[in-house]
Amino acid sequence: MTKVQEKTTEQQPIKRDYYQLLINGELVDSSDGGRRKVYNPATGEVIAEVAEATKEDADKAIQAARDAFDKGKWKITPTGRRARVLNKIAEIMSSRFKELVELEVLNTGKSVAAAKGQIVQAIEDFEFYAGAIVGHGGSVNNVPGQFHNYSEKEPIGVAAQIVPWNYPLMMTAWKIAPAIAAGCSVIVKPASLTPLTAIVLGEICHEAGVPEGVVNILPGPGSEIGNYLVEHEQVNKVAFTGSTPIGKDIMAKASSTLKRVTLELGGKSPALVFPDADIDAAVDGSIYGIYNNTGQSCDARSRIYIHEDIYDEFIEKFITKTEKMQVGDPFDKGTHMGAIIDQSQLDTVKEYVQSAIDEGAEILTGGKELKPEGFENGFWYAPTVIGNVTQEMRVVQEEIFGPVVVVSKFKDEKEAIALANDTEFGLASTIWTTDGARAKRVANQIQAGIVMINTPFSAFPGTPFGGYKQSGFGRELSIETLDLYSETKSIMSYFGSRPLNPFGL
Repeated sequence: MTKVQEKTTEQQPIKRDYYQLLINGELVDSSDGGRRKVYNPATGEVIAEVAEATKEDADKAIQAARDAFDKGKWKITPTGRRARVLNKIAEIMSSRFKELVELEVLNTGKSVAAAKGQIVQAIEDFEFYAGAIVGHGGSVNNVPGQFHNYSEKEPIGVAAQIVPWNYPLMMTAWKIAPAIAAGCSVIVKPASLTPLTAIVLGEICHEAGVPEGVVNILPGPGSEIGNYLVEHEQVNKVAFTGSTPIGKDIMAKASSTLKRVTLELGGKSPALVFPDADIDAAVDGSIYGIYNNTGQSCDARSRIYIHEDIYDEFIEKFITKTEKMQVGDPFDKGTHMGAIIDQSQLDTVKEYVQSAIDEGAEILTGGKELKPEGFENGFWYAPTVIGNVTQEMRVVQEEIFGPVVVVSKFKDEKEAIALANDTEFGLASTIWTTDGARAKRVANQIQAGIVMINTPFSAFPGTPFGGYKQSGFGRELSIETLDLYSETKSIMSYFGSRPLNPFGL
């Protein structure tokens, strides 16, 4: 085993053949020696092996986190000092930016442009919370004159954080930054498909000065390690990003110990294009809204509703530009869209498209697997547009998590709102209009946690990110996220001149 703090960047390169668990500030093998191969989705080739945690390893990580919280100094470290450590994490990430981008692209198959943007945001997350935590505290409250009441914010304890495969480093930053800023200890369970940059981020946290046991990275199967963390009585909170069915299961399991839970789950997000919209801007933004990150985004605008008066013009331009998209080598700066994460997800996308055909929909473009030159063994699918759909179709109601969008018409504002809300999900939405009054009016009626007006961008550090309905609850990325990792303690004092005798005895 190796103490992370003793390693320099040169001694422990970001890109390597084998990645260990990170428990209590040490890089360690799995207790049973188990390893898992990690693949490059663009080529199908093995890029590394990763230690695969067991329940014994989970117990060690939980104990390390527990001891760091109960006996350590991080939770009582002044916020200014915690802020300096978070800024140091961001500084180290910035110095290793190119390496982090390369590793993220290799492990996910996403385009280098997408990876760069996401890692920039991951860096900014730590910078944001370094500033936010300084002003995060309690309040003095109004009580009768002889009393004094104030509240304090205390870290909630040990948090288990379960991260998805679509944004490995960015989502890990979303989880770790507010938790350690608040003074918590964490155990991060990265996705089995994409654990590499999460492990590296844990190492960077320790290099920056996070104490041993405060950040632990535990790659392993969700069905075993994830569930074990969720049910463990020494874990105080669970933060999960992933599918709605798994989120429901986590919520049920966490109820046995009354853990705090935040869930950022699936989506089937709409885009509404009104007749007064700037059509070219709406086309460009909607293309990004669905095909960014190969459509593997919970906030992908995968349903586009277009006013009937401009439908034909919009669709013609949308298809023309979709067919110009470059799909292939993720490291090519001109590539717009990278690979699907693995064969299983590729099969899922193909099955959904076939279901649309079987139900009578029309493939307007795409609808096929791709084999880019030099990447024939990877997992690729063409940017796809499906028309002639009805609201009951699976491709309209269910999350596909791939580069597939459905398009249809609406006749007026009332119908547009009804179509947008006709889903069990409520994560994101986009409104395209030049009418400010309409934008406000429609935004107020959309049942979604995020409403974008004339932009496809849904999240910057400081903006609350989360959903309504079955897209989950709780918010990521914002100041209020600190509250989700905190307990509020109310302290009441009496300063009257006479002792209190409420019963008059």
